Parts: sequence; C-alpha cells; structure tokens
Amino acid sequence: MILDRFRLTDRAAIVTGAGRGIGAATAVALAQAGADVLVSARSEDQLGKVAREIEGAGRRAVVVPADLTDLTAAAGLAAAAAETFGRIDVVVNNVGGTLPRAFLDTTDEFLAEAFHFNVGIAHALTRAAVPHMTRGAVVNISSVMGRVTGRGFLAYGTTKAALAHYTRMAARDLAPRIRVNAIAAGAVATSALEIVTGDDELRTAVEDNTPLRRIGDPEDIAAAVIYLASPAGAFVTGRVLEVDGGTDQPTLDLGLPDV
Repeated sequence: MILDRFRLTDRAAIVTGAGRGIGAATAVALAQAGADVLVSARSEDQLGKVAREIEGAGRRAVVVPADLTDLTAAAGLAAAAAETFGRIDVVVNNVGGTLPRAFLDTTDEFLAEAFHFNVGIAHALTRAAVPHMTRGAVVNISSVMGRVTGRGFLAYGTTKAALAHYTRMAARDLAPRIRVNAIAAGAVATSALEIVTGDDELRTAVEDNTPLRRIGDPEDIAAAVIYLASPAGAFVTGRVLEVDGGTDQPTLDLGLPDV
C-alpha cells in the first residue's frame, strides 16, 4: 500500500530544537511513523514532555539537553544517537531563527551570529552524523524568508537562503547514499510567533497576507518532514519544499522607515 512508504519502522532519528513547536511536532510524528528519536534543545523539562509522547507511540526516546550554539555539543548528538540506537537514518536540523533588525542595526557580529545559528549548527550535526548513516535523509528547516524580501529581515533571510543552498550543495556531495532536502516554512504558530498569534490585529494581518488565509500549524511542517525523510520521498534530493500557505511576500510589514 502507498501509505507503507511513509513508514519509518525501526529507523533512528535526531531532531534539534525539539522542545516545542516544529521540532516537538516533528519528533512525535517521526515516532508515530515508527522511528526511535533523539531530541535535543535547551530545556530538559520541555524535552521530557516530548519524550513521553514518543514513548507513548511505542518508540524509544533519548533526551539530550544542550546549548547547540556550541558546535561540539551539536556534533556530539550524532555519537549519542549512534551509541544508543546503533544507527542514524534521519537528521532534522530545526535549530534556527534570528530576530528582525533594521539594516543599520545589523552589525557584522549580528550577521555572523545568524550564520552560526542558522547554518553552522546544521552543518556540524550533519557532518558528524554522515559516517553513522548507511543510507538516510537529512531535512533542514528553512524559511519562506530565504526567497522573499522584506525590510528588517536581512540577517534572517540571508542565512535561511544560505541554508537552502547548503541543502542543494550537500545533496550533491552526499548522493546517492544520503538525501538532503529542506522545508521553507511560512508563518507557523510556534512560540516565536506568539507576539503575532496573541494580538488580533497582527494575527489578522498575517492571515490576510497568506493565500490560504491561516497561520500554519507545527504538524503541517512535521507532515512534510515525514514525506522527505521516509521512502515516500526516496526520489527527492536537493530540493526545498515550500510549506507556506502560498506565501510570496512577507506576511508582516515591520513598518521600518527609509534609511
């Protein structure tokens, strides 16, 4: 049956930024599809809740609280997963994000930190995981802002665009053994968007600027991860899947003045 191609029975996965939002939804979805999952983020309490949901799906969970801006810690997740599960089949690089900032306030240091956070961590973990992967899939969580333009998003958009192209380049380097794809997420109801979802005016503006007239749910992204990570996506690599409600412009105007 075609649904069998979406199964990840007895596979082993790593999900970063897995304490809440997209990462948590993805980790649970992977478990529901049949995978054991190592989850990592800063908050041990949040990870514990996610681990219980993974175990509730009948799969093993490994919790690794860590500040993944430390690239040694990020890379160390691969060894932890390989030691516990004996294999790595799926890596989901979900750590990322950069606050909006006006152009003249975007210092060299701020831009460098954005690259470190949105690209460097993904590379550190992926590079460490590859030797443990016989075959498998890497899924990077990018953003619609990696392909559209808007004032105030220079650091975030530039580094998410870099992650998208990193995906294409890594896919060529790692083919045919490992597939590498990305998801360009639109506005999704996570803690990072609480300032919007908690304000009727801002929420309505975002919804009105999204062709599907709603804000995404973390499970919308998790479902796309399952497709790209499972045999259902076996003939897909080096691609950026847009899961953004049809967005072709920033959904929120920050109202920044001319320089």
